[in-house]
Amino acid sequence: MFSKLKKNDSSKSVYTPFQQPSDKSVIPTEPELSASQKEKYLTVFKHFSNPDIAIPVSEDNHKHKDTSQYKPLTESEKSWLTRECFLRYLRATKWDEQEAINRIELTLAWRREFGIDHIFDTDNEVNKDLVSEENETGKEVILGYDNDSRPCLYLKPGRQNTKTSQRQVQHLVYMLERVIDYMPSGQDSLALLIDFKAHPVGTQGGKIPPIGIGRQVLHILQTHYPERLGRALLTNIPWLGWTFLKIIHPFIDPLTREKLVFDQPFVDYVPVGQLDKDFNGEVNFEYDHSKYWERMVEISQEKKKVYYDRFVLFGSKIGLSEVDLRGTHEELIHQIPSLD
Repeated sequence: MFSKLKKNDSSKSVYTPFQQPSDKSVIPTEPELSASQKEKYLTVFKHFSNPDIAIPVSEDNHKHKDTSQYKPLTESEKSWLTRECFLRYLRATKWDEQEAINRIELTLAWRREFGIDHIFDTDNEVNKDLVSEENETGKEVILGYDNDSRPCLYLKPGRQNTKTSQRQVQHLVYMLERVIDYMPSGQDSLALLIDFKAHPVGTQGGKIPPIGIGRQVLHILQTHYPERLGRALLTNIPWLGWTFLKIIHPFIDPLTREKLVFDQPFVDYVPVGQLDKDFNGEVNFEYDHSKYWERMVEISQEKKKVYYDRFVLFGSKIGLSEVDLRGTHEELIHQIPSLD
C-alpha cells in the first residue's frame, strides 16, 4: 500500500483528457433485437429516410405543427440520425415507434433552437468560446473511461464559479455533446461522476440550483439525451444536496433513478489507471483551464472529424451505425436496411 501511495504522489501531473479506454475496460456486447423490435426500427428508419421530410425549427414549432416553418434535414442532422439514435429513442419509448418518431423530431427541433445542430463546434451558437468562462474552475471535466468503456464526465458543484444563468445550462449541454464525441466504437452511453465536495476555487458554494433550472436540465437530459446515461456516481453529498435531490426526485424518470449510485467507491466502477487521485485513482489530475480547455475541445473535434469523414465515406446516409462511424474498419459492420 505504501508503494502505491508513493507512486501516486510522485506521478506526473495530468492536464488533458484520455483519448481511449484503458485495457482494463471492456465494451459490453449489444443484445440481439427481436423480430418485432426490428420491424419497429424499420418503421422509424423509413420515416426519416424520406427525402421529402421536413423538421420543425423549435420546440414550440413542433408543438403547434406549423409546417410552413419546417425545414429539410441538413447533412449534419443526417449524420446524427444513426442506427443507435433510433434504437435509443425506441428503448426510451418502450418500443412505441410513433412516439419514438415524435421524440426524435422534437429533439431535432430543440437542437436547432438551442444552437447545437451543426456537426462542428465553430459552426454552432453554443460553442467553446461561449461557455469557456463557465469552466475556468474545472467544475465539469471529461477524464477517463469506466469499466464498460463509457467516457466519464465529472461534475463538481463545489467548484461553481458563476451565478445561475442560462449559460450554465448551455455549458452542461456543451459538455454532454463533447463527452459523446469521446465515446469509442461500440459504446453509446456515458458515466457521470458527481462530487459535491466544497473546493476553495468555488465562489458560489453552499447553494443549490433553483428548482426551475433543475427541472429544465432534467427535461433536457430525459427528453433529448435518452438512454445516454449509463451510470451516475454521486459522492460527498451535503444536506443541501440531499434536499435538492429529494425535491427533484419526482421529476426523475424511474429508469434514470436505477442508474444512480450513492456514496460507493469510484474505484469499483472506473479503472484506477484512468481515475482521478481524489477518488483513490492513480491519475494525478490537475485542472488548468489554459491547458485543459482547448485540448479537450481539440480532441473532441478530431474525433468528430473522423466520425463525419466516415459518414461521407459510407454514403452520407441516415441510419449508419455509430459502431462504423467511430471505428477504423473498412467495411460496414451494420448494413443499412433496404427501403424497398
